[in-house]
Amino acid sequence: MSDTTPFEGTFKEMFRRHAAGVAIITVNYNGEPYGFTATSVASLSAQPPRFTFNMARSSSSWPAVANATHLGVHMLGLENQALADRFARTKDRFGGDHWELGPHDVPVLKDVAGWLIGKIQMRLSFENNAVVVVEVVEGAVGEDGSPLLYHSGSYGQPVPLDYEI
Repeated sequence: MSDTTPFEGTFKEMFRRHAAGVAIITVNYNGEPYGFTATSVASLSAQPPRFTFNMARSSSSWPAVANATHLGVHMLGLENQALADRFARTKDRFGGDHWELGPHDVPVLKDVAGWLIGKIQMRLSFENNAVVVVEVVEGAVGEDGSPLLYHSGSYGQPVPLDYEI
């Protein structure tokens, strides 16, 4: 597959080098749980607390995100790598007891670094993608630990520097 623009290869390589935290987005639509692994979650504002994420509108979860009022974001720790893989690579994302229905009937994953439930404020579609803005209404912080990162096509963890910045 060739690049469609002269800089597409450079663009892809640059973002492979950009380490990102790993999260899972969950949503309940028509009584069915949906979810996917995301590395595009970002804080938007603290007052009021809002976050954003990006997703492809061709995703199997897009119809749920496009029509739901609330969703959840789950920040993952190093111990959640198998969960990240499950939501990124399999269709059986909710088989088992690793989740429960939470506030606003949003699926909440157990034993994660933390989760937030929010009301969807905006969906901005652009070509085959969407930016989703969510205002937080509930949440909980889990055990402190090392965050799960995604970098250069694989999972990793931050390494402490031997000096203060």
